[in-house]
Amino acid sequence: MLQDFRRRTMPETGAPRLAALRAAMAEAGVDAFLVPRADAHQGENVAPRDERLAWLTGFTGSAGAAAVARERAAVFVDGRYRLQVRDQVDTGVFETLRIPEDAVADWLVAAIPGGGRLGFDPWLHTRGEIDRLEETLGRHQIGLARVANLVDAVWPDQPPPPAEPIVPHPDRLAGRPSAEKRAELAAALAAKDLAAFVLTFPDSIAWLLNIRGSDIARTPVGLAFAILGADGRVSLFVDPAQVGPETRAHLGPEVSVAPREALGPALDALKGRVGLDKARAPVWIADRLAEGRAEIAWETDPCLLPKACKTEAELAGSRAAHLRDAAAMAEFLAWLDAEAPSGKLTETAVVRRLEEFRAATGQLRDISFETICGAGSDGAIVHYRVTEDSDRPVRPGELLLVDSGAQYPDGTTDITRTVAVGAPPEAAIRPFTLVLRGLIAVSRQNWPEGRTGRDIDVLARAALWNTGLDYDHGTGHGVGAYLGVHEGPQSLSSRGLEPLRAGMVVSVEPGYYREGAFGIRTENLVAVRPAATPEGGERAMLGFETLTLAPIDRRLIDPALLGPEERAWLDAYHARVLAEVGPAVTPETARWLAKACAPI
Repeated sequence: MLQDFRRRTMPETGAPRLAALRAAMAEAGVDAFLVPRADAHQGENVAPRDERLAWLTGFTGSAGAAAVARERAAVFVDGRYRLQVRDQVDTGVFETLRIPEDAVADWLVAAIPGGGRLGFDPWLHTRGEIDRLEETLGRHQIGLARVANLVDAVWPDQPPPPAEPIVPHPDRLAGRPSAEKRAELAAALAAKDLAAFVLTFPDSIAWLLNIRGSDIARTPVGLAFAILGADGRVSLFVDPAQVGPETRAHLGPEVSVAPREALGPALDALKGRVGLDKARAPVWIADRLAEGRAEIAWETDPCLLPKACKTEAELAGSRAAHLRDAAAMAEFLAWLDAEAPSGKLTETAVVRRLEEFRAATGQLRDISFETICGAGSDGAIVHYRVTEDSDRPVRPGELLLVDSGAQYPDGTTDITRTVAVGAPPEAAIRPFTLVLRGLIAVSRQNWPEGRTGRDIDVLARAALWNTGLDYDHGTGHGVGAYLGVHEGPQSLSSRGLEPLRAGMVVSVEPGYYREGAFGIRTENLVAVRPAATPEGGERAMLGFETLTLAPIDRRLIDPALLGPEERAWLDAYHARVLAEVGPAVTPETARWLAKACAPI
């Protein structure tokens, strides 16, 4: 099993660990200390060594932070984790608050009355983040102090840093050799009069050099830093033992490999204008550059946008990966439909069986995130992760929400299906259909080039809004090509300001959650593709190609709530699922699939 179900944290450890941290704060001479979820690379997933937030507070979600003062402590999470944080954190010692932009700074002002010193680890915070804090806290006589990580100082059994092998990613899957990517980006640096760019995001380095790794679970990257020069050469800073002969040959003579400890001297040696991403680079790197001979030019990571716009080879790989995943999902859904009504399954049994179906493809490298499998009221916890302690039966008459994904060598998948266990609960049919209408509205919409994810997000919510309902998460996130399952800069959300471009892959996942009862989410991945301009039209158009192929539970759909075009889309989608997936599954599953994909 790639996923285990042990509960990794317990609320009762929070108080003694908080006391130990406060003792370290007193010794360091600071009145408060920040504990982010992030590591030095600002990725979504972190290695066990970097699970400082979870170790201290018990909260294991993928987005959050803690602030600890002498008398108060708080954990900040976004709307996805509103229920999870209550379960994992000792609320007797930690306040639990929502993340709005200024929430941490406002809390610190109240928690350090009269001013003081706020300590932070300069490896774990970006220059942009610290600039914003300094602006607010400075008005209240609170100064910021760079200190060695105080959680590390009191974590007695902290795991060692990861050091897994870094391997080549074939050019035939990437669609472009690394040398071509490096030359293109180098020319862009030269055009901006930049001598170099310091890359800190592992996904960007993996994309640029056509390499992959396994330093962190669920995202196939190595934890490294790199300097891209305006001459196209790259210095890669990583444990050299991770880079074997095959990978060194793949990298070629224009890519050098040096230990991570060599990064500082390499930064000192840079001259001229050097690019750095204020939203992603650690303060430590910005400080080191500022102390040297280089002039910092704040620029966006130059790999983000070309990485997001997939090559035709990457899109072809994604289609192949999704078809493979679709066959595994069909086998799983058929099995689930037969077994779940017995009442003998549990949430963990469902997750295990789904992983077995994916592993049977022979191509599974990892799951792309911890599977969310919530039965009944557990489905209302947006990012619910079942453990041995929380595991519960899947009962007839309930909904079961399963949000899962896989990492294959040719693509990354992410799919959510909500299914009825036996007879569907009557109260769920209407909201399920409204959520489906949101998926259909986005999937079939074309738009003029230049529109952003924010423009599309409202389409997914319209049917829910018209009935007074909504959901507290974005409608969609970017997805990598055998890289991170959450990828920027594109997104479908109220914050999605990046124009959608051909080749981008995003999720479409509207939902509805009724606390204490059930959760509903239906998710497909789609690729942005050129669309025909209607007769008489004047603008170049884009649209979505649906990549995910799995039936949507017809038992939960009220056809009376669907318009003719929505019914036509659903029937065409199911016909495509049957035609493309049917030949790839067992005869028994093919018969189930034919019924599941029948016209509405």
